[in-house]
Amino acid sequence: MNRRAAGLLATAVVAALTVGTAPAATAAPTTATAYAQTNTVTSDPFYRYDGSKPLSSYKPGDVLKKRTLDYHVIGIPTPVKAIQLLYRSTDAQGRPSANVTTVVRSHVGDGSKAVSYQSFYDSLDPEHGPSRAIAGDVSLGGMIANVEAVVMAPMLLKGYDLVIPDTEGQTAEFAAGPAYGTNTLDSIRASIRAEGSRLHGGTEFGLFGYSGGAIATNWAVALAPVYAPEVNEQLVGFAEGGVLVAPAHNLKYVDGSLAWNGVIPMAVIGVARAYDIDLEPYLSEKGREVFDELEYASIADALGRYPGMTWKELVKPGYENPNAIPAFTEAVNKVNLGQAATPTVPGFIGQGNAGRLEGTFGNPPGIGTGDGVMVAGDVRALARQYCATGNEAITYEQYNLLSHVGAMLYWTPRAMNWLDDRFDGETAPSSCGRIPAGNSLEPERPAVAD
Repeated sequence: MNRRAAGLLATAVVAALTVGTAPAATAAPTTATAYAQTNTVTSDPFYRYDGSKPLSSYKPGDVLKKRTLDYHVIGIPTPVKAIQLLYRSTDAQGRPSANVTTVVRSHVGDGSKAVSYQSFYDSLDPEHGPSRAIAGDVSLGGMIANVEAVVMAPMLLKGYDLVIPDTEGQTAEFAAGPAYGTNTLDSIRASIRAEGSRLHGGTEFGLFGYSGGAIATNWAVALAPVYAPEVNEQLVGFAEGGVLVAPAHNLKYVDGSLAWNGVIPMAVIGVARAYDIDLEPYLSEKGREVFDELEYASIADALGRYPGMTWKELVKPGYENPNAIPAFTEAVNKVNLGQAATPTVPGFIGQGNAGRLEGTFGNPPGIGTGDGVMVAGDVRALARQYCATGNEAITYEQYNLLSHVGAMLYWTPRAMNWLDDRFDGETAPSSCGRIPAGNSLEPERPAVAD
């Protein structure tokens, strides 16, 4: 992105944020000032828990640190204030962890309603989390969180306070859904407990996320009834699109694609990191090279980087079927939403199905097509499963002429309108009984290495 384009984007977002949250605005620094800034938060001690008490002595959602700073867009400070919280959460293996979230208060709101916005920053580097971008960091991987301010600004204008968690945690466990879910739920808990946030036990929350943000959104509502029942009672609904359901299917769907196949090694690295899996014994020479290149990569680094690359190229002979790697099979079953609980709150789910527009032409047996990276049959199956297991307040839309990126542009205003209706107390519509059949979401079975 050149400086002029970045400046125009920053100006538009700053204006929207300022109108939505502050009664008056002051002039922002020049774009040149923003680009003169360097990555200054790499060693920021705010992100580390350094208290004298064991982290395990705190309850999930307890606030460990708090700071207030200017909300930045592409490194440019705005008049908008953001409250950032370091809070106690739980990682994918159930261990105590510390994570960061950001609270932004709407100038026209009163703390009675809030949106937990789950970013699709999709990265293996914790420095790319939305809290870093909001704090002023400028990086290619962090650019997504800056652009998403365009989506969040209208929410502030409507009076919604925002809670924006670093969903992947401070070790960037990309694609490890359960950790996304606990980080999101504990972020809401922390926002309620934090002094000065004005959010409270009576605040109504809606969850909103696309793509990587949908991972966090769906896992949060699936885990909430047991992990955070008090948060679940405050939820009015969840809106998500471009949903990762059964990652083992996505690996086969994007295999050999032109753009999205780079996300597969990213996801495998992230899940392996979350569950302490050593993949080195299974990787080919090229696999080791690719995994090393992507160890701290963002989605911006991986897209289109390896056109036509297949899983077979990444592994040693005998492991062409990833299910021949026992630890892989165990891990992908843990991150399969089809094996998680059914949410108890209304949901709006949108999914594209024109992946060919983004260079994904795969149509594997039992998996089918998708939006380029997400599998439409998996998402249909999940929505049908929710309907069949007690939650009939599910709306499902499939966009057969739109790919992953295009579907996001169409889905976003529709999802926000749906969420507005939930906050207004309107009865949630239902697609149950009219959703076409999908794929099997049964657990993967181990295979024998050839």
